Amino acid sequence: MGLLDNQTEQTYYNGSDHGGYQFISLEDIINQFIVAYVGDDKLLSKVKRTDVAFHAQRAMQELSFDTFKSVKAQEITLPPSLQMTLPQDYVNYTKVSWVDSAGIKHLLYPAIKTSNPTKPTQASDGSYTFDAPGALLTDSESTTWASYKSGTPSENQDDYQDDTYWPMDGSRFGLDPQHAQANGSFYVDTQSGKIHFSSNISGKTVILDYISDSLGSDGEMQVHKFAEEAMYKHIMYAIISTSSNQLHQQLTPRFKKERFAETRKAKLRLSNIKLEELTQILRGKSKQIKH
Repeated sequence: MGLLDNQTEQTYYNGSDHGGYQFISLEDIINQFIVAYVGDDKLLSKVKRTDVAFHAQRAMQELSFDTFKSVKAQEITLPPSLQMTLPQDYVNYTKVSWVDSAGIKHLLYPAIKTSNPTKPTQASDGSYTFDAPGALLTDSESTTWASYKSGTPSENQDDYQDDTYWPMDGSRFGLDPQHAQANGSFYVDTQSGKIHFSSNISGKTVILDYISDSLGSDGEMQVHKFAEEAMYKHIMYAIISTSSNQLHQQLTPRFKKERFAETRKAKLRLSNIKLEELTQILRGKSKQIKH
């Protein structure tokens, strides 16, 4: 028996591209949109392929943030510099953690009480220094961050587990949870494209879970089939809402509603909620649920 992409089962299982049928390439999205919506007696009598490709990429980028949940993970061994370079397709982090010898993740918290500001290089009298063309010289690292990364873990993250510091029972009441832990902390410096870590993380395996914008070539970019219809509605709405055609202007409210409805449907489908898993969670929350 052959599969839908004309592969035999033997070819599929002996190959390396497994599970790919749940996705459709952006290139196929563009081609199928043109077939379905563009032509004589169709909603769009004429539209450039480059316009469809542009709006398709914008739709994919926008949906990646909240609907696709295009989350990737990158693992490194943290070097002595205590820095990790942000991935090329990084948009925002979802979780940062270090991994112990058993493969268990330990969550790290952002260092909200520090930063890595730009520090102009100053002469002994405090005046700024400049290079030959007259550009302001800056230090490679601010004093603020140098002090932070050289400090002890307790200095960095207010690790109040020291009974000498908190000798009285109940003194930790109201303590911010992000400071009541000894895992370590990090700071994302978007200006330099680096993540800085506290000194107690040096040499450990660090994992960055982050949101990707999912952009690449049209052939590389993949869309989950649960969100395929949402992509079509996003492209259609983007095209007709920027058109000067009177009929298109009249159809704009309709496709705005359809775009919202399909995006919502895609979110629900991609949420991957399973009844058995939800029941298990509820059992842990309430002893009144019996099955």
